[in-house]
Amino acid sequence: MATQQSDIGLIGLAVMGQNLALNIADHGFAISVYNRTTATTEQFVKNFPNTPGGLRGTSTLEEFVQSLKRPRKLIILVKAGGPTDAVIANLIPLLEKDDIIIDGGNAHWLDTIRREKELRTKGLLFIGSGVSGGEEGARFGPSLMPGGDAGAWKEIEPIWRAIAAKVDPETGRPLTGAEPGKPVEGGVPCTAHIGPDGAGHYVKMVHNGIEYGDMQMICEAYALMKDVLGMSAGEMGEVFTEWNQGDLDSFLIEITADILKQKDPATGKPLVEVILDTAGQKGTGKWTSVSALDMGTPAPTIAEAVFARCLSAVKEERVAASKVLPAPQHAFSGDKAEFINAIRDALYCSKICSYAQGFQLMRAAQEEYHWKLNFGEIAQIFRGGCIIRARFLQKITEAYERDPDLANLLLDPYFKEAIGKAQQNWRRVVATAAEAGVSAPTFFSALSYYDGYRSERLPANLLQGQRDYFGAHTYERVDQPRGKFFHIDWPKPDRPQIES
Repeated sequence: MATQQSDIGLIGLAVMGQNLALNIADHGFAISVYNRTTATTEQFVKNFPNTPGGLRGTSTLEEFVQSLKRPRKLIILVKAGGPTDAVIANLIPLLEKDDIIIDGGNAHWLDTIRREKELRTKGLLFIGSGVSGGEEGARFGPSLMPGGDAGAWKEIEPIWRAIAAKVDPETGRPLTGAEPGKPVEGGVPCTAHIGPDGAGHYVKMVHNGIEYGDMQMICEAYALMKDVLGMSAGEMGEVFTEWNQGDLDSFLIEITADILKQKDPATGKPLVEVILDTAGQKGTGKWTSVSALDMGTPAPTIAEAVFARCLSAVKEERVAASKVLPAPQHAFSGDKAEFINAIRDALYCSKICSYAQGFQLMRAAQEEYHWKLNFGEIAQIFRGGCIIRARFLQKITEAYERDPDLANLLLDPYFKEAIGKAQQNWRRVVATAAEAGVSAPTFFSALSYYDGYRSERLPANLLQGQRDYFGAHTYERVDQPRGKFFHIDWPKPDRPQIES
């Protein structure tokens, strides 16, 4: 009797691949798996013999492809770039019309656009799906951001909706299973079709850029409590635990509290104090910043978060500089509890500005790439499973429900009122950081972005005058219609001529 074919397949059994395969199998879907190292495949299937859907190990790509129901649906979870292209090239001769390749890695969206176009000419369908939530998300419910052919999405939709994280439809709070590790029943799945070709991977990239901002802002709040107020790690951990009960309720605030309370098993010191202050990165934050620059869309807070990681990496230079560059003399005077509340407000206001920048960037991208993005739905997808999951995202969903064409989150009544109430504390924290010599680039840049965005007139008029003076780049006038350009013959002062 012929072996029953699998509902879907997965190539690449590193940790993310294994966890996503188990998530799919736990939800009753039969899944075939393939890894270049056959021993890895065999051991994985042996370790999990009784999943509801069933794991089927295959030793060759030919066997893997033939084990799948048509239209074949297969996920690639290998290193982005060349390795992904190599796997696709090996698959093409084995596939048939309307089979669906799904790239679940952190691919660059332009690669996804290229792959989707190339595969379409061969009669194959391609989905570039962002997968957020790390190893735990992949295993028990990620946030999934698929982009590509709408018909291909309909084929994978039942699986994606089943395996995605779920949130409460009323509160937007993430739901968990009845038992640890068990699939979640009910709730709203954190997935939806984002748009054509590279839209899913673009939105995932912006998610990661926002994540960079969130993490750096939290670090700046930590630095202010430590260096200005002299608080211990344990005390700060309790503050973050308290903050997690309010508007800042989020995965990153929750784990920050846990990290600050953790002791180092080797020394008994707070673990955070023995971790070297050099941050790594995988590039998606940089991609976000480069995309913003390419499209002329302001995203300074996300960029500052990337640069903060770069600055942290020059550890030896910073150590040397600390011995020769003078620091300001500053001693905090004031109410400690009030200043902690002010830091909380600064963190929340900066967070609003960072997300406003991220959503503006997605808005610019939909014009650039001719997508139609549903920003309220994107915020819903971010509410569970992903790293930036937070109570705050429900407010973004509500903002776009009120106005689907909202130009900037800062203009929404809720966010406008929130910053109105908290901005004096925000400004106080930024001023104190400057006076105390505490580096807080995302707090500073978010405030400058807010002040720039709310300004009817910026000093760019002088800048444009400079450009016209030295390069005849022209300028517009306040008393003439937009789009009409002028140039003046500037008087040049006499300067000594350089002999040729």
